[in-house]
Amino acid sequence: MSFFGISGMYFSGESLGEHRIVLAEDSNLFASMVSKRLKELFDIDVIVCRDYEDLQFAVENASFAPSLAISNINLPGAENGEALTYLIEMSVPTIVFTGSFQESTRETILAKDIVDYVIKDSVFAVDMLAESVCRFLTNQQHHVLIVDDSATARAVLTTQLKRYNFRTSSAENGSAALEILKNNPDIALVITDYNMPDIDGFELTRRIRAAHGPHQLRIIGVSSSKDRLLSARFLKAGGNDFVVRPFVNEEFYCRVNQNLDTLTKVRTLNARTKIPA
Repeated sequence: MSFFGISGMYFSGESLGEHRIVLAEDSNLFASMVSKRLKELFDIDVIVCRDYEDLQFAVENASFAPSLAISNINLPGAENGEALTYLIEMSVPTIVFTGSFQESTRETILAKDIVDYVIKDSVFAVDMLAESVCRFLTNQQHHVLIVDDSATARAVLTTQLKRYNFRTSSAENGSAALEILKNNPDIALVITDYNMPDIDGFELTRRIRAAHGPHQLRIIGVSSSKDRLLSARFLKAGGNDFVVRPFVNEEFYCRVNQNLDTLTKVRTLNARTKIPA
């Protein structure tokens, strides 16, 4: 199996051709560039929709639902963002690909629970879009464990990670987390709160590291505390990253991606250099 980079991502090169992607884009140039790139990289045939009517037909008359949609904010027949609202209402995961972007635009599109957004502002925009597509379609390979004594915090992170197509488990305390890890050796990432009643985040991290090295899984600590020493203590305990609440969604997703990319690279390197018994 070959591995190559896409805008910094580490991709194994397997075909993703079984997936169906709808591209809502009225620009012939971008429609052609995106379709060609996704076919080259992942063997995906893209269904191009030039206007809102085409998009509705493609979604509602397909033999099976699209795995993902890529959509401009505005389309002919949907000049006020109706296409995004429609896709979300139809439960189609959506990546926004747009050339018009301001802070108010960001707030509007993120409120629609999209997967990601990519701005058409550089020659690398299509490759960045391809990376986002690849991540979403392959995230199902990754199992993430969320550890937090707050049911609300667990629900928020679970919802966010499932939006990105990750498999998730959750634990309300450190003891439950250790039991879940024991029964689920495929867990690749643990996201743990610091302040928990039975086993705090530092101790949980130490216990996980006693059984699982950094080549086996990654650990991200989270906290709403303003104590700047917490991040150092997490890293000293064996954590790989630390995020302060409330965090920006894009930053959180990037941190998760970077840690899983690193894990994939380390695992691949170990597999290549392993000496047969």
